[in-house]
Amino acid sequence: MKAIQFVALAIIATCLPGCTQSPVRQTPPSTIDATQATANYLAAIQDNPPLLVAFMRKLPKGADLHNHLSGAIHAENYLRWAADDGKCIDQESLAAILPPCDAAHGKPPAVEAMHDSLLHRQIIDAWSMRDFIASNGNSGHDHFFDTFGKFHHAAQGHRGDMLALAMHDAAQQRITYLELMETLAQTPVRALAKNIDWNPDFAQMRNQLEPGMAHVLRVADTQLQHARQRMRDALHCGSENADAGCNVQFRYLYQVLRGLSPQEVFAQMLAGFELSSHNPQVVGLNMVMAEDGHTAMHDFNLHMAMLDYLHGLYPQVKIALHAGELAPGMVPPDGLRFHIRASIERGHAQRIGHGVDIMHEDRPFELLHEMVQKNVLVEICLTSNKTILGVTGVDHPLPVYVNADVPVALATDDAGVSRSTLSREFVEAERQFHLPYRTLKAMVRNSLTHAFVQGADLWAAPGQLHLVTACARDRVGSENPSPTCAAFLANSEKARLQWLLETDLKAFEAQIAQP
Repeated sequence: MKAIQFVALAIIATCLPGCTQSPVRQTPPSTIDATQATANYLAAIQDNPPLLVAFMRKLPKGADLHNHLSGAIHAENYLRWAADDGKCIDQESLAAILPPCDAAHGKPPAVEAMHDSLLHRQIIDAWSMRDFIASNGNSGHDHFFDTFGKFHHAAQGHRGDMLALAMHDAAQQRITYLELMETLAQTPVRALAKNIDWNPDFAQMRNQLEPGMAHVLRVADTQLQHARQRMRDALHCGSENADAGCNVQFRYLYQVLRGLSPQEVFAQMLAGFELSSHNPQVVGLNMVMAEDGHTAMHDFNLHMAMLDYLHGLYPQVKIALHAGELAPGMVPPDGLRFHIRASIERGHAQRIGHGVDIMHEDRPFELLHEMVQKNVLVEICLTSNKTILGVTGVDHPLPVYVNADVPVALATDDAGVSRSTLSREFVEAERQFHLPYRTLKAMVRNSLTHAFVQGADLWAAPGQLHLVTACARDRVGSENPSPTCAAFLANSEKARLQWLLETDLKAFEAQIAQP
């Protein structure tokens, strides 16, 4: 079998002169199945980065659940749009700014960067983590979060183009479903909030904001409709030369900016809950911005109280929260002790983004057990955690979660800013932790099981590979499901995506194991 030949070649390729490694005894081809052959091959190439890259690029990955749309776009695209739109560059800050431009006073047209290689390099480096080296007063954390303000004006008016790029890139990474974080109708929501005074009585706050929500929903619906149409046009969906990205399914998470004033945060939360109840393209909400920021830390408990109140009014709305995107030294020790637990117990998070400081929480092992019992998934973003927090390798809690049976899935966070891909995240996971294939496969399955996409789950119980009753007699991933199973799949988009994933995994393993 090809997989066995690959194993032998990998052992030879990685055994340095003079090594005394004993030959690996192989299972006879007649008794090995495709899944085990794939597992054997991965084990043999764990320390061979080029072969890992090829393996992970081919691996079907299910979903990317932690993906900020604005951060998913590469700086080169933002710069091209800025040039096309007549935007300018502030040469001191390297931020895109609105016209009029004035090259004589350090504000040249963005198009000049297309002919000035030095300016081009400076902008790309300022708008991403490319070639970043930490120095006094310029940490990876600060540089990362500063990029968003620098390309903000370049992104304006291009939500549909951004969506098209995200869909195209997802298809290239063998991703079949995206949940994209995006703040919709931001201008009317903030205008609503500025017309009212803060009141700790959440019910009164909601009553004051509610009359303006109809307009907010109309604006958000229009934005989503225009973005979807622009994406379809850009990818030529429905035509003979349609891009593969047209086949990727996507939904939005309404992102709330946790660094704003209390009334603005509450207004955005209310908009997110309302929009998730109103528009099927928006399947939940999340909170974004640096978790260690002054307002984010100071108002954290207030934000959890807001979520607790609104969850009581809109219990059907899904919630995923950034929590534990912190490391020792970033905040005082007390700031590391409770964010993940509070996000689950008071913020009603069904998924946690990052969760890096889990072992600094009070009673961490009890918390891990609670996450298992509540089936809370952790979205692991290795490249992001390394560049922003400086946490990687043995310092990263990914193995802690895996060993505790907490469901985890790998995600990109901000692939464009970080210059990463989901395939690269899988490569990093394998290089750092030498995970067995069954663990990677579980992560891939977790990504769809814990997606907020509509419909019933294909699996009968969390963490178990038993099909629901309607499909119990079927071979999972088969091309011709039984009538009862076909009817079940027809009524559940989530189950259809899971069934497709099983089909793709089976084909992937067969390709690895073929003679």
